[in-house]
Amino acid sequence: MPAQIGPRALIAGLLLSCTLLTPAVRAATTPSTEPPRPQAVMDALARAHAAVVGIEVTAAEGARSAESLGQRRAGTGVVIGADGLVLTIGYLILEADQVSVVTQDRRTVPARVVAYDLATGFGLVRPLLPLRGIEPVPLGSQQSAEPGEALMSAMGAQADNDGDVAMTQLVSKRPFSGYWEYHLDSALFTSPPVGNHSGAPLFNQRGELLGIGSLFVMDALGDSRRLPGNMFVPVDLLRPILAELQQNGSSRVSHRPWLGLTSSEQAGRIQVVRVNAGSPAQAAGLSPGDLALAIDDVKVTTLEAFYKKLWDRPDPNADVRITVLQGADVRTVTVRAVDRMQTLRKPSGI
Repeated sequence: MPAQIGPRALIAGLLLSCTLLTPAVRAATTPSTEPPRPQAVMDALARAHAAVVGIEVTAAEGARSAESLGQRRAGTGVVIGADGLVLTIGYLILEADQVSVVTQDRRTVPARVVAYDLATGFGLVRPLLPLRGIEPVPLGSQQSAEPGEALMSAMGAQADNDGDVAMTQLVSKRPFSGYWEYHLDSALFTSPPVGNHSGAPLFNQRGELLGIGSLFVMDALGDSRRLPGNMFVPVDLLRPILAELQQNGSSRVSHRPWLGLTSSEQAGRIQVVRVNAGSPAQAAGLSPGDLALAIDDVKVTTLEAFYKKLWDRPDPNADVRITVLQGADVRTVTVRAVDRMQTLRKPSGI
């Protein structure tokens, strides 16, 4: 039987999420507005939860992403369109061959991929059959969310489980740079962390969608204090590109230079941690342990600066001059970047 989220459980969870904070969070966050009435919160969150679905994916044979993400993947999505359009995190559906949406009554509905967006990290799927009785969730904005605010996240049902609901709290809004050539100028960070965060929606107390779950992190506060949590991609990034995603399968800014590096930021230097097999970086002779000092003779000391300088060119298939420290030697290598979107197996439906 699907999990039943009762009004008392929802309200109790929200109240507990405000009181069971670590001292570090209490010191760093203070809600700026009075909470809405409990009954209004209960109704809004119940409506939001009803739009949550499970996502089950089988990657295409030979998909490069299977090595890191697995051949079979499961996560969560949320219905945002009257036609059943589902928003999820993009890596779940990357190079997908088969996609299914699982409703809260455990009905499995075949779906097709509508879009995978490299720049934001969002993915869109559309069920091939109607999702009866599911109303789309309204989109909110991170602009209205303040650190200290109690929020709800939900995990969709799968073929073998009923899903779950979790209360958490917004602890910071800040830029995020991923080690896989990914950057957001603003992301949402919550604590305590939710379990199966992949594609999990984040709702405010009005039942509006604020973000989509991407990662587990150990630095949710963004400073030297250790605090486990999650990073959510804000839905503010979706609004300007939603029509484009549905029409083209990706946004224009997703077609940008890609090197094939996994990198970390350490004491003002960019260190190469891993080089993807068959990538432009490998072809140019870059190796784990190299330190990237500059791009096109412009010094870079953060992942954000590294990525933005890399992407600051009109042609994704462009030559990129990278100054690196390899052992004791400083040298400049020319990497012929590629459009990452063109290296991926097309998801079914796009």
